[in-house]
Amino acid sequence: MMSKPAEPSASERPRTARASSRNAESERLLKIGEAARLLEVEAYVLRFWETQFPGLRPNHAASKHRLYSAEDVEKLRLIKRLLYDEGFTIEGARKRIKELQAGGGKDKAAGAAGAHPKTAHTPAAPDAASRQALIDIRRDLESLYQMLKD
Repeated sequence: MMSKPAEPSASERPRTARASSRNAESERLLKIGEAARLLEVEAYVLRFWETQFPGLRPNHAASKHRLYSAEDVEKLRLIKRLLYDEGFTIEGARKRIKELQAGGGKDKAAGAAGAHPKTAHTPAAPDAASRQALIDIRRDLESLYQMLKD
């Protein structure tokens, strides 16, 4: 006599479409504290950036909690990179984001044509080179100032 196969446990059962779509939805939306931890900044910084960058508007739950989508998190990463890594002022970062958005159609078209991901990111390289050149110039000017001062 053959025994009936054991019923899979709850953790082994496949999730229903409803449950998995609910989980996918919850994975895409982060509360402000979760987004702040992910970006390694404080929550008040994200609230401040919302006031300074008009394109950054997270959803709000019925409980008034801010819920950040994956797109919002990408915007936040860009803002953080511009402000913290590349040394932009808030006004400069706003202008740079506008430039990137204006050129976004070109980048998307290049990406659709099969461009290498590094090619799409190439515009940031001249900025880094320019920044390094300015740092070198400043160092040279400071040394000249010290020689004239002495």
